[in-house]
Amino acid sequence: MRQRIIYPFTAIVGQDQMRRALILNAVNPRIGGVLIRGERGTAKSTAARALAALLPEIEVVADCPFGCHPTRHDMMCDNCRDRLDSGERLPAARRKTRMIDLPISATEDRVVGTLDIESAIQKGERRFDPGVLASANRGLLYVDEVNLLDDHVVDLLLDSAAMGINVVEREGISFQHPARFILIGTMNPEEGDLRPQLLDRFALSVSVHGLINPAQRMAILERHVAFEENPDRFCAEWEPREKQITEQIRQAREIVEDVTYDRRDLAVIAQLTADLHVDGHRADLVILKTARAHAAFEGRRAITQRDILVAAELALPHRIRQGPFQEVQVSMHEMEERIQEIQETQDVESAGQAAEPDEMAAESKKKPSLN
Repeated sequence: MRQRIIYPFTAIVGQDQMRRALILNAVNPRIGGVLIRGERGTAKSTAARALAALLPEIEVVADCPFGCHPTRHDMMCDNCRDRLDSGERLPAARRKTRMIDLPISATEDRVVGTLDIESAIQKGERRFDPGVLASANRGLLYVDEVNLLDDHVVDLLLDSAAMGINVVEREGISFQHPARFILIGTMNPEEGDLRPQLLDRFALSVSVHGLINPAQRMAILERHVAFEENPDRFCAEWEPREKQITEQIRQAREIVEDVTYDRRDLAVIAQLTADLHVDGHRADLVILKTARAHAAFEGRRAITQRDILVAAELALPHRIRQGPFQEVQVSMHEMEERIQEIQETQDVESAGQAAEPDEMAAESKKKPSLN
């Protein structure tokens, strides 16, 4: 059977925020996922599937159902870790990044997997039947109409996305495996919203709308007609750009943990979230992780004001509220002005602190010695 041809990620017209949020989660899945909200026909699912096709190949343990990393202890399940510790050399293989669709009807057991209690009690064997989280490890987990999913299941997904691990415990028996995946949720707000508590758990959120620029709408028409008439030729035309983004993501993944920041950057993030009255501290952490991913994607090893700005634009709007279910729109220009004000204030304070020792020294010279 011929594999389904996916519409190229780089051929999507407009929707820059959505594409940026997806790419940054691809650079660092530990950011914690992205929620894409918008009406039908705004390329939400197209973008999610296109991202999966764009991602670099990964190296896995060939005979492991969890797709564990063959050499990294922190990215292995219990079984692979035991095998490696016993001196076994784990067989390695390369494969494309998987995209797993989670059905709306999914139950907890279907998501996290199940332990065979009978085998554990009678035979002393720890047998685990993997769930969706196992299949999605080191891949992409896509949940369409996430607002219609059971809240408890959404909680499980978000917990695993944040911790990068899935722990299943039954009757005093436990099993754990890595669950590092790019979580993408899409929804149509007309069909109901997520509870505020769940909304906050998504690291990044973007709202997409139909494009109103006639030139962009015409470009969408032309590209989709070309894709439908000859998918192979259309994809071949966009392949150089696809490979370029794939390589950027691969290189960014290698340096993202080395991207540096200083106390001044942390102060800007903290002051920005405080000024906007953001509850909790999740947003601060998300902004920092996203800023580092953005710097890495652009090939830099230190974050800048622009990285913080881009991250804040994706991490804050769904966390700033006037009242129940009312999202405040904060423009990038407004946040840029706030960040500029914060940095200017810091400069003034730093200058004042630097001047204090000099003034104290001058005063001490005027005073008579106690000796």
